[in-house]
Amino acid sequence: MTVLAGGPVQSVDWLAIAPPTIAALTGLAALVADLFLPPARKRALGWIAVGGLGLAMLSLLPLLDGDRDTFCLTTGPAACGYVVDQFTLVIQLLALGGALLTALLSTAAVPEEELPAGEFWFLLLSSAAGAALLPAARDLATLVIALEVVSLPAFALVGLRRGDRLSSEAALKFFLTSVTATAVTLLGVSFVYATTGSVHLATVAERLPEADPRLGTLATTGVVLTLVGFAFKTAAVPFHFWVPETYVGAPLPVAGYLSVVGKTSGLAGLILLVVLAFPGHDHVWAPGLAVLAALTMTTGNVAALRQRPERRHSAVRLLAWSSVGQAGYLLVPLAAAGAGEPAEAIGATIAYALMYAVVNLGAFAVAAHQSAAGAARRISDYRGLYGRHPLAALALGFFLLCLAGLPPGVIGLFGKVVVFQAAVDADLGWLAVVMAVNVVIALYYYLQWTALLFRPGSERQVVRSDSQSESELGSGLSGPHPAPAPGPGSGAGAGAPPRSGRFATGVAVSVALTVLLGIALSGAPQLVLRFATGTLL
Repeated sequence: MTVLAGGPVQSVDWLAIAPPTIAALTGLAALVADLFLPPARKRALGWIAVGGLGLAMLSLLPLLDGDRDTFCLTTGPAACGYVVDQFTLVIQLLALGGALLTALLSTAAVPEEELPAGEFWFLLLSSAAGAALLPAARDLATLVIALEVVSLPAFALVGLRRGDRLSSEAALKFFLTSVTATAVTLLGVSFVYATTGSVHLATVAERLPEADPRLGTLATTGVVLTLVGFAFKTAAVPFHFWVPETYVGAPLPVAGYLSVVGKTSGLAGLILLVVLAFPGHDHVWAPGLAVLAALTMTTGNVAALRQRPERRHSAVRLLAWSSVGQAGYLLVPLAAAGAGEPAEAIGATIAYALMYAVVNLGAFAVAAHQSAAGAARRISDYRGLYGRHPLAALALGFFLLCLAGLPPGVIGLFGKVVVFQAAVDADLGWLAVVMAVNVVIALYYYLQWTALLFRPGSERQVVRSDSQSESELGSGLSGPHPAPAPGPGSGAGAGAPPRSGRFATGVAVSVALTVLLGIALSGAPQLVLRFATGTLL
């Protein structure tokens, strides 16, 4: 920052703000280009979005040479509202990478589901820009605004299938619950500001323990309420009830995006708050997060266990409940940060988030591939998938084993071991036991689905009926209606329609990233952990 006689003059490090800026500008470019492109050429918008997200990721490389601060309101580091450090870069890499993989899947899904191309790509890139901005925020105002930039476009993405009742209902439920959580968070921020007189995280951390004792209850209430909104974004119990209906009603790439990038944004916000803003109140948030982690993983895994193929339950709903259970694992190291070594605990959380992002998006990619191939979205429709699409079955089986933490899913096993160790090191033995029990519960439904892929399928395969199957899957149970008749090209040996082949790119990228991460973890696990730990402390 430059200081002149008339006062401070803001200098902007354009390289530091390049990742979110490029994503936002690409979204605007896609929206404007949509006005001039004829319908036959609107597919080009998808590749514009992919190119912009790729460029945003490349802009992270020059930032690896050291820390950068920008938007400093005074000469002191505590007044910085935007900071680029190792933590910021890791989360930006995760968010932009997840958005890029979503964009690759969406290049096929947008024409497949006849979504309005210009609006879709603008909304996706706008949300990705917010996800890239959030980890760099170092004041409560920027943090909340970035979180809303992630969320507001997501509401529209969920409801973008015009005329689809489930999509509209999912978007409305997502919107109402998210707005409520945001209102609670803003109330908490106002309490924190009333107590400390500042919104900058470092200043809040300094002044909150020194606040007037008469304001102790106000400060504690502010801390709790501020964390609520971010817990909602991570789908932590009891703020999880929007997840199943939203994932089932949304286009599959959007559901995958919400399960990874949306969850990562909430997680990054929680990390910044508990480590930088509220370290002096760890006696308040650490036990709360521990209980939240236990409830979240148990609720998610038990609900996923109830999704049975013989009852024709939805595969997407199972993935939704699985993502709730995975959110519980992500919260375990954060709870441990209040009782143990914060830097190592944060590293464990980010390492697990990295594993989860790649693997879960891969599972949604296979689900999108099968949906494009004409199969309904029920778990039972995956029976005998190996006989029809061997590569898709092997990829999905690999992803499910990674989520379960079983070989050859090295990264899943590594992630669970690191999280478990964080709980043990923080003397949270009871939480480690709860996690171990939940890992066993999750093994059942992951292995059940994996085994289903290789069982002999029926001769007559179900083809999705948008008017019937989606309404059945919205409730998670099939109704009394008969299965729709198979259309052309269906059958045990039928191949996918040509358009389903475009989803194979996203599946292949997910498999490649998962294998590369597994190799990196096998060769140098400590190096990966040090990279994930960041420089928050």
